[in-house]
Amino acid sequence: MSDTSVLGPVEALLIGYLLGSIPFGLLLTRLAGLGDIRSIGSGNIGATNVLRTGNKGLAAATLLLDGLKGTVAVWIGWRFGLYGALAAALGAYLGHCFPVWLKFKGGKGVATYLGVLLGLHWPTMIITALIWIGTALVKRYSSLAALVSSTVAPFVLVAFGRHETAVLAAILTVIIWIRHRANIGRLIAGQESRIGAK
Repeated sequence: MSDTSVLGPVEALLIGYLLGSIPFGLLLTRLAGLGDIRSIGSGNIGATNVLRTGNKGLAAATLLLDGLKGTVAVWIGWRFGLYGALAAALGAYLGHCFPVWLKFKGGKGVATYLGVLLGLHWPTMIITALIWIGTALVKRYSSLAALVSSTVAPFVLVAFGRHETAVLAAILTVIIWIRHRANIGRLIAGQESRIGAK
C-alpha cells in the first residue's frame, strides 16, 4: 500500500485545514497584551487589522505566519502528489477563513493565499505579491490590493501552464471576493479605510 493511499487528498485537506485554522493574529495580540483583535477595527484576525493596533511588528509577524501556514500545508501535501498539494492548499485557506476554534469566523485569507501560492508555484507568488504591493502603494487600500492581485493570479498560472493550480486559484479568488463584499461596498462609496488608518 502506497503512502498516497494512506494519506491522500482528503487527509491532506484535513491537515491543511488544521494548520490554516491557527489564528496567529489573535494569538499574537493576546500574548502582547493587546486584548482581542476582534474587538477593534474591522474585527478581522488578519495582519491588516493587527496593524490597526499600531504595532507594526505584530502585523508583520501575523502576515508572515498566516502565509507560512499555507506554505507548510502545501509542502506536506506535495508528498502525496499535485492533488495532495492542491487539497492541502484549499484546506489551509478554508481553515484560515473558517476556523473551527473561532466558530468558523476567521480572516479573509490574503496572506494564506500568497502562502499557498509560494508552495504551489513560487514565481506566481512573487508576481502576485508585487501586484499587491504596487496596488497598495498607489491606492493605499489593502482590500483593493487583495482583489486586484488575487484576480491576476489564476491568469499568471495559466500563462505558466499550471492549469490545475489555476483552477484552485480561481476558486480561492472567488472566495476572496465574497469575503471582501463589505469592503467592495465601502470602496464604491468612498468609505474604505486606507492602510495604516485605525
